[in-house]
Amino acid sequence: MKKTKSTIVILLFIVAYFLIFINILPPKSRWVFPEVKLVLQPVPAVLTSQQSITPLTNTKHFLVSAFMDQRRTGFDARIIGIFRRDSIHPLHCIFFCAGFFSKTTSASVLVHSDHFGFPFGATDVLCRIPESCNATHVTLLTKQNPVNISDQLWLPIRNRKTHNKETRLNFTVCISTLFGDYNNVLQFTQSLEMYKLLGVNRVVIYNTNCGPDLDRLLKSYSQEGFVEIVPWPINQYLNPSRGWNFKEHGGDLHYFGQIITLNDCIYRSMERSRYVLLNDIDEIIMPYQHDNLNSMMDMLQSQHSNVAEFLIENHIFSKKHFEPSGRFHLPRWNKVPGVNILEHIYREDPDRNFYHPLKIIVQPRLVEQTSVHEVLKKFGQRFKVPMGVCRIIYIRVALRGSLKLEQLHEDKRLWDFQEKLIPNVDKALRRAGLLREEEEQS
Repeated sequence: MKKTKSTIVILLFIVAYFLIFINILPPKSRWVFPEVKLVLQPVPAVLTSQQSITPLTNTKHFLVSAFMDQRRTGFDARIIGIFRRDSIHPLHCIFFCAGFFSKTTSASVLVHSDHFGFPFGATDVLCRIPESCNATHVTLLTKQNPVNISDQLWLPIRNRKTHNKETRLNFTVCISTLFGDYNNVLQFTQSLEMYKLLGVNRVVIYNTNCGPDLDRLLKSYSQEGFVEIVPWPINQYLNPSRGWNFKEHGGDLHYFGQIITLNDCIYRSMERSRYVLLNDIDEIIMPYQHDNLNSMMDMLQSQHSNVAEFLIENHIFSKKHFEPSGRFHLPRWNKVPGVNILEHIYREDPDRNFYHPLKIIVQPRLVEQTSVHEVLKKFGQRFKVPMGVCRIIYIRVALRGSLKLEQLHEDKRLWDFQEKLIPNVDKALRRAGLLREEEEQS
């Protein structure tokens, strides 16, 4: 009996579809058919890494970030990592394609040439995205066909072409590493406010740790939107060096991973900033013929259109020599820790018999790999900017300590901005709770 009923239902289906096909059965038929549901397989999920440093499973390496990068023929994505240089083995790229996993592709591993002899170094991994893959995440595998792909930690791919276009910035400053409980609050505030006056739109800081006062200041600037803080807990994974020379300073990695953070910052800025300034927290790249960086770079770019890397000479202003009148020794800043840059106007001449490090302004879209003082790989030329056009103001311990005061040059360029700089510094310190009204009135 059951078999007969099943046969009748099947025959009814066949007759109904035939009648629909020849347009005899009306659309709103009184025929009732069993409901048919389409069951979809669940879309796989990926475990996105929430850290700025992600250990790579079954290796001694670490992944930092991933970016779309189609400037090199045959590759579509670039992963920035920290690799142990004596442990490079074949790796495979795999992508999450907005709903499914791609086939694996071979990875091309490029260790940066500037590693200064340390066991770990900045490394690029280039990957090819398979066709028909709208890649959103990527990771690396030690085996071509692993089990439990979804258990891997995945990096989100930045710089993907989207409809949500972020406002393009003119200038981003990349501060490579902040460590050692650094608490030079006054100089840091003055430097940030000076950069605002010069036309900088954003400052990116990679923070391992800093002093309590500077931490309050950073949070204040971050809430304002001017500073972007990237947590950089490198000391939780490696023994980072506090110096650049492996033989002298030891450790696993050059200067808290400075080269890795600078490269990461350039790629973060590639689609959102016209220029990137690479310098330290206590340095100001200062134009001397223009009132702001925008005017200076427009002039330089018009004269040197194919330049990717502009080299800026570093000049030391000794912090042991003070401007004698004391006009900028402001009592309200006495309780703010740090150096007052307006009090130091005596500049050393570099000793050109020795290597004199430079800092750089780059067009990020023309840069492939950078070191601290020069770009390693680029799609353009380099140009050393004359010191009369631009130079770095670097207030620190004298590099040439044997020079006497009369052998130094008086340089009051910062004073040209003091009318706006001082009230802006006061406002920033007040906003962070580091300057009180009674101190301002003293």
